[in-house]
Amino acid sequence: MNRLTKFSAILALGALPLASVALAQNAAEKKQQPNAQQQGPAVAVTKSGVRLDAKQVAALERVTKFFNSTATLVGKFHQIGPDGGKTDGEFFMQRPGRVRFQYDEPSPIELISDGSSVAVRNRTLATQDIYPLGQTPLRFLLAEKIDLLNDSNITNVFQDDIFITVVIEEKSQIAGTHRLRMLFGAKDNQLKQWTITDPQGFDTTVTVFDLDSKTRPDPGLFKIDFTRYQQ
Repeated sequence: MNRLTKFSAILALGALPLASVALAQNAAEKKQQPNAQQQGPAVAVTKSGVRLDAKQVAALERVTKFFNSTATLVGKFHQIGPDGGKTDGEFFMQRPGRVRFQYDEPSPIELISDGSSVAVRNRTLATQDIYPLGQTPLRFLLAEKIDLLNDSNITNVFQDDIFITVVIEEKSQIAGTHRLRMLFGAKDNQLKQWTITDPQGFDTTVTVFDLDSKTRPDPGLFKIDFTRYQQ
């Protein structure tokens, strides 16, 4: 198994948490616009050629501003993998580049990014796989500053009274082409959920909740022991 195939396999198994999608959220998303065609005259065009109207641009600017104002975030997550498997846990984030997803038992998985590398650990198998952060889908979520309108390949933007949904296509040499769908609260602009679709079309969805943006995580949570599990 080569490095690209192995990385995609980790994503497909839900080991890389890139949330449960509540029935109300699914229903709300289905009611949203099926594509990114604007309601009014186009005022901007994304890198991928999608034409956006003033309402869509304003929504992107709001969520971008809120996202960039959040340097640290602690909370809980609920994940559904491509096979329907459900896992829960806690996460700790310190932008730029640092995050830790701590899965609840019986899951043996830990995911740690130290700002330059991503380690995916399996305590049961005593394995640790290391990937460059810049070549993983986490790169976008952990960037110091994001500009959704100008720096991302947006393929879709739509909204309703509950969510602002932004769909981005990410390409990397290691992970291939992935689609990242992010749901932000229409009222509070907070990131609520993201779904990553791998090159084979398999989805892994993560919902975050009980969010705390004031607590500063322990820096030790983001340290990677590169010698761990070495033979």
